Amino acid sequence: MTVSPGAAGKIAWNPGNHVFPTPAALVSCQTPGGKPNLLTVAWCGNINSNPPMLSISLRPERHSHAIIKETGEFVLNLPSRRLARAVDFCGVASGRNLDKFAASGLSPFPVARVSCPGVAECPVNLSCRVTQRVRLGSHDLFLAMIEETMVDFGLMDRNGRFQIEKADLICYAHGFYFTFGKRLGRFGWSVGKVGRKHVYTRTDQKS
Repeated sequence: MTVSPGAAGKIAWNPGNHVFPTPAALVSCQTPGGKPNLLTVAWCGNINSNPPMLSISLRPERHSHAIIKETGEFVLNLPSRRLARAVDFCGVASGRNLDKFAASGLSPFPVARVSCPGVAECPVNLSCRVTQRVRLGSHDLFLAMIEETMVDFGLMDRNGRFQIEKADLICYAHGFYFTFGKRLGRFGWSVGKVGRKHVYTRTDQKS
């Protein structure tokens, strides 16, 4: 098939889920008296800052969907590069007849505010309580309150700043896992303050 570029050198491609990259996260959940389960999700993200909230989207046929629907809670765990294989495994294996914690070599640990465990090997763990479930079509959207955030002690500096850049987190894009690239700048770096004005400064021009 021959593809010819249109205006501005672009082509019309199929509409789809192309907002990338996204987090490659592990969701842990557990029914009362049952074994904890793990699920890999890429469709998740922040939705509100005050109160702190996030969302995850799950297919109703996934084993974890029924657990989270019943209990109304989960832990969103952000994995590091060394956990990439376990993250992929938890995305393709089903927890209906498999202990994915044991099979993946990951360790559950108790967290406050919710009854399901977090993943000890993940550098960041967010305990969440569901506030609303929205049925969309192929997926259900779970809106959740972030009740507590746990981070590895080694990621905190002497001043109590969370050094997220040291967590070596991974992300997901178009069927592949990636590590984060070079840091380009911090929020607000594109403007310089002159008096009360914000002045945009180009950094890609040759002097």
